[in-house]
This record gives sequence, C-alpha cells and structure tokens, in this order.
Amino acid sequence: MAVNPNGPHEGPDNRLQGALGHIRVLDLSRVLAGPWCSQNLADLGADIIKIERPGAGDDTRAWGPPYAPDAEGRPTTEAAYYLSANRGKRSLTVDIASGPGQALLRELVRHCDVVIENFKVGHLKRYGLDYDTLKAIKPDLVYCSITGFGQDGPYAHRAGYDFLIQGMGGLMSVTGERDDLPGGGPQKVGVALTDLMTGMYATVAVLAALTHRDRTGEGQHIDMALLDTQVAMLANVGSNYLASGKRPKRWGNAHANIVPYQTFACSDGHIIVAAGNDGQYQKFVEAGGRPELARDPRFATNPMRVQNRDVLVPLLADMVRERPRAEWIAMLEAVGVPCGPINDLDEVFANEQVRARGMEIALPHPTAGQVKLVRSPMRMSATPATSAKAPPLLGEHTEEVLRDVLGKSDEEIAALRAGGVV
Repeated sequence: MAVNPNGPHEGPDNRLQGALGHIRVLDLSRVLAGPWCSQNLADLGADIIKIERPGAGDDTRAWGPPYAPDAEGRPTTEAAYYLSANRGKRSLTVDIASGPGQALLRELVRHCDVVIENFKVGHLKRYGLDYDTLKAIKPDLVYCSITGFGQDGPYAHRAGYDFLIQGMGGLMSVTGERDDLPGGGPQKVGVALTDLMTGMYATVAVLAALTHRDRTGEGQHIDMALLDTQVAMLANVGSNYLASGKRPKRWGNAHANIVPYQTFACSDGHIIVAAGNDGQYQKFVEAGGRPELARDPRFATNPMRVQNRDVLVPLLADMVRERPRAEWIAMLEAVGVPCGPINDLDEVFANEQVRARGMEIALPHPTAGQVKLVRSPMRMSATPATSAKAPPLLGEHTEEVLRDVLGKSDEEIAALRAGGVV
C-alpha cells in the first residue's frame, strides 16, 4: 500500500481528527456544488483551505438577506446562504489573477492531496493552475473539476446553473402539477438539488480517487458535470423512459405507479399517504370508515387502482377531508400505513425526531457570537463527522495557513499583504 508522502495533516488545533484527518484540500470553488463537496470532506476531518478573492470572497457571502444576527439581533455580514456550505474550513485570500498569487497556490499544492475547482473549462490553464500543470508539481494529486457540462462535448464552454440544468436535464419535465389540473406545468425543486447532488457525487469520486491513490500512488482528474448528474439522478424515471420509450408526465404529489401514494387535504392541513401495497390500502380505507373501497374490484389491486385513479382519488379525498391531520396520522400509524405531515420549517426544527438527532447545531462565531447551522447527517461510530468550526470570515486564516502550512515568516507575510497578493 502506498503511503501518503505528505504525512498526516494536522489542523490548527494540532490534533489529527476524523476519518480524513490526514487529508488536505485546496478548495478553489465557490457558490454551492464545490463548497458542498468540500464541506462534506471537512465534516469528515479534512483540512479545507478555501481560497477566496481579496475583498469580496465567495459570491454567496453577498447572497442575503438573511444574514446571521449578532448577540443583539443585528445582522452581521455573514449571509445564511454562505453559512450553509462552508463550515469547518479555513479561509485564505489570494489574488488568483496575479503571478505571485498563482505561484503561491502552486506552492500550496505541494502540501495538498486534493484540489477542487469550478471555473469555466480552460480558465485555470491561463493561470498555470490546471490539472496538467499541477500534476507535474504533484503527480499523486486528486484534482476535481466541477462545471455545468463537463470538460468536453459541444456545451463544454457554456456556463451552467442549477435552475438551467434542472430544466435541461429533465427534472422539471416531471416536477409540478399535472398539466390537466389547475396550476399544472413545470416547476423547479425548492432547493438547488442539482448543485447539491453534484457536490455529493463529487464527494464520492474524491474519496474513491484517494483510495486509489493510497493503493497505487497514482492521482487523477475528476470531471464532474451538473448535466451528467441531473441525467443520472432521474433514477427510475429515466429507466422507465429507456424501457418504454414513453415520455413520463408530471404527477404533482401523486405517483405514476402506485395509488394512493400522494398528498391529501385533511380538515385542518395536509398529510401524505404512501400505501405501497394492497394490505396497506385496505387498512387505510378501513381506518377511514370506507372498507367497501377495498372490496370494489376496480380498486382491489394496485394495477386496478392505477388504472382507475381518476375515480378513486376523489373518493379518498372526500374521506380524508372529514378528519383533522393529527387524528389521521394517529390512526394510520396505529395500523401500519405509512403517512406523515407536510411540515414547514418551524415544524421541521421543532420535530421531536429532528431534535433527538441533533440536526440543529450552534457554533461559536467571531462576529455573530454563534451561528445556527444544520449538522451533517453522516453518523459514524468510530470516526464521527464533526462540525466544530463555523464557516470562516473572509481571509480569517490567511496568516495561519501561510505560516503553518508554507512556513512563511512574518516578514514574508507582510510583503505578500503589501503587494496585494493576499
């Protein structure tokens, strides 16, 4: 097995932490897909050096309001959007467009295991920060490029954005209410799902490439594209199309292959009922006082319910509307029918299960006092994911990184600052 020539990477607290405590990442990405990947790696213990533009930083620092409030409730300059994707990192400001700045980053690469970047195709070559150049400096480097359309193909040089890719990649063609119902038409997902999933796939690819490097000593270039990710994550919808040749329709909150598997309006709100088999359907209608709907041959089996959904669903809707949400949930849980509420975020973060799992955390912050964030969902018994450090202030760790990683003296750091390099 090859040994990491850099040795273990110790963070600023001088302790090796987490499953990836031996990994250092030079993060040249900004906005969401790249930072989501590097935040995952940070949660797993990697030392993430986030490179930002002097004076401006990551674009999302300005994507507010809302901004994190300070102890008196006054907004700070830390946008909530930025805070969502940058915990656990160190911020180093570098003028990447300057020759000395580029040289500084090439020097840093010698001490890193991974580079993550989301610049336009070919953009970093002019700065001598592309994969081929950096590979010559560090042959075992894992270099992850994240773009809208990938490094090749006719769209390679186009800019890619989550909303655009949701449309181009087919997600919006199957998201939204049915065209024949009020409000029908394409809808984007309420979060930047394509960006997030690209960040997740990139995380997996980086970990796989690091495992390969540790076994062979060989680095590699990872080419992640938002469009590729969106097409891949169509999952069964894409598979259904390839198997049948039929374009899928939008079903709103219903399911193309299962009935009832959708939302229903109660007397005081909405619930989701997900009756995945005939037995669960029978228990559902019996709980609602309509057992004859299970005996009716038009509705006795799921294929028949799918075929006759336009007849059945209005009958079920009338049945559900007779009782309040809490009563329905209690009844259906008692008989083993999958169901649940549609919570707003007040209800999500007050939910007893969410609270028991500790999904809301508060981390110390130099200007806000503390910031509330969402904990990583990765639960590991031996090397737990940690969220010990709040997202950094712009350039917060510039001197620390230059001194601890590169061994720069105070005089050298002062000269870099005076020259506008950092």
